[in-house]
Amino acid sequence: MAEKKNNQGFEQQMARIEEIVRALEKGDRPLEEALSLFEEGTSLIKSCGTLLNEAEQRVVKLQKGEDGEPVELPFDTIE
Repeated sequence: MAEKKNNQGFEQQMARIEEIVRALEKGDRPLEEALSLFEEGTSLIKSCGTLLNEAEQRVVKLQKGEDGEPVELPFDTIE
């Protein structure tokens, strides 16, 4: 199955994942529909992971290191 580009925002994708989980937990979907929902869910999870990784890369602060060169520090170490 070809992977399609997801243009939804993170929050919309998470909401759709929650819908899919609820539908699959009921257990009343035909096998083909359940597999299709599962595939959609895994694709959305991958997309959300990518968005989170990109956000993490943007949440970095450059500071001057001991040698005068910029040093990247994780956001959680910023005072």
